[in-house]
Amino acid sequence: KGTNGSQNRTAPPLYGGGFVYPVYENTAVTYYPMGQDKIGALLDALQSAEHFIFLEYFIIEEGDVWGRILKILEEKVRAGVEVRVLYDGTCTFYRLQYGYPRRMEALGIRCKMFAPLRPFVSTYYNNRDHRKIAVIDGRVGFTGGVNLADEYANLVSVYGVWKDTAVRLEGEAVRSLTLMFLQMWGMDEREPDTDSYGRYLNVPLPPLPEAGGYVLPYADSPLDDERVGESVYLDILSHAERYVRIFTPAKGHYRELLDAGVKIYEYTPGFVHAKVFVSDDCKAVVGTINLDYRSLYLHFENAVYLYDCPCIADIVADFDATRAQSQIVTHGDLARIPLHTDRKSVV
Repeated sequence: KGTNGSQNRTAPPLYGGGFVYPVYENTAVTYYPMGQDKIGALLDALQSAEHFIFLEYFIIEEGDVWGRILKILEEKVRAGVEVRVLYDGTCTFYRLQYGYPRRMEALGIRCKMFAPLRPFVSTYYNNRDHRKIAVIDGRVGFTGGVNLADEYANLVSVYGVWKDTAVRLEGEAVRSLTLMFLQMWGMDEREPDTDSYGRYLNVPLPPLPEAGGYVLPYADSPLDDERVGESVYLDILSHAERYVRIFTPAKGHYRELLDAGVKIYEYTPGFVHAKVFVSDDCKAVVGTINLDYRSLYLHFENAVYLYDCPCIADIVADFDATRAQSQIVTHGDLARIPLHTDRKSVV
């Protein structure tokens, strides 16, 4: 049982990176249909931090979004809040200077770059940290497709309107996001400080009368034999009774999908970066996991499985609204579509 008598149901459990991720109740979930919605909510949550802030993102780039976040982080450090930031080493290509962690440490922010890029060839570089996790005081957490750069909030235009999604968790399920962060933070340490995990994981949490359904945050790792992300997607597809709707930026199998009777729509205002499954008005996944080889087998990823949660209705409504702004793809369109590019996305 979780705190306040709620059930942490683990049938069946999901495994990833050597950990079992339980199913939680007593968790309120808010769905954000656009990146700017998530960024605004994240800024509000960061302002409320009293004890610790954990940020783990595939991409962080200097600009308006990161500037506003960094200003809050500096204020919180001065107020005695512990702040840690973890980002992927590919940011050094064109987003952050190689020595950026030292700059952050000078501000009192603990900072790490995951898998720094060095001048030698290694398959190690294939295993990127593609996760997007924010945890505030162990009470509130965020995940989804939204990175911390201006295009995700549509402050700059890269491919037109950037369509992305995220969820905010409040309550017991945040523990799993906290554990995921701590696990990745300790990846480069010979002896991770697991003894300290308790102070971040055992945060007292009040009952949430507005919470409903079951929430299962999970992670996927290329370092074990558990293909969690793939298994969850296949489970939803296998057990669907009426429909499965998918947001994805992957588009390499149009012909096979059309031949099988799948309806494909391309988002005409711009680019869909979201990674969402929703099925039968009762199941949904929102996370970081693309439908491609890298996400399913090579990257460190994460997502949240939702069952019978009120926010699933919001996900369905968002899909319908997005489809209304999209153009259906037919066999006759295949000759004109450059399948090597992801700029026009599948929904």
